[in-house]
Amino acid sequence: MKTLTVIQHTSAEYLGLMEDHFEGRRIRFNYVRPFTEGVAPPHPDSVADGLVLLGGGPWGSAGERDLPTLEPEIAIARTCLMVEKPLIGIGLGAQILALAASGTVESAPLRFTVDTAQRCLDGALNGYLPESWPVAVYGRDRSVPPDYAQILARDGAGDPALWQVGANAFGFAGHPGLKVAMIEDLIMEFEEAPADPAPALRDLRAAQRAIEDALVPIMTGLVQLTGLMRTSGA
Repeated sequence: MKTLTVIQHTSAEYLGLMEDHFEGRRIRFNYVRPFTEGVAPPHPDSVADGLVLLGGGPWGSAGERDLPTLEPEIAIARTCLMVEKPLIGIGLGAQILALAASGTVESAPLRFTVDTAQRCLDGALNGYLPESWPVAVYGRDRSVPPDYAQILARDGAGDPALWQVGANAFGFAGHPGLKVAMIEDLIMEFEEAPADPAPALRDLRAAQRAIEDALVPIMTGLVQLTGLMRTSGA
């Protein structure tokens, strides 16, 4: 049974709908919460069979309001890339992945948007990536993948919605397993929030079923490419 190390940056954002998909495949996950007192980011050697870097709410990585543990988390992600350990970055986590992979980030204000991602590479995620699916982004700044990354999907503005580095590292602009309650809790958790989130919350509620449906093939492809169900030596 494989185990994921999941670095959480806020109380509100966790794996969400992805938890059931991992549990259904007997993939365990352990949360690490460096934002809590006395908890530090894990040492790279202590990362289990894969790493998930979650979003950060109003925390970013382009200089305006950087995640306090940004530098050590970049180092952890870089180590995972070097040893080819599976890595999934979501939102701020995708920014950390981009920086670890010699990409960059762009400064962007805290925003909450609900858009549609369009697949732009045939065969993406082992052929399981939907042609289109709803993507909700709640966060600050924007990842710029390195030139060698494969862009698997783009949003309505043409920005990367999903991209891949190497065989088993993936960056999601928005949380593929997002729940409406997670956004509601994020808004309450921090003093800073996007202006007038009500319209985007309404759009997210309307898209919730489609997000759930799209996650089924997305998780199938992710698990296959990350090898998280593969037994040792297989």
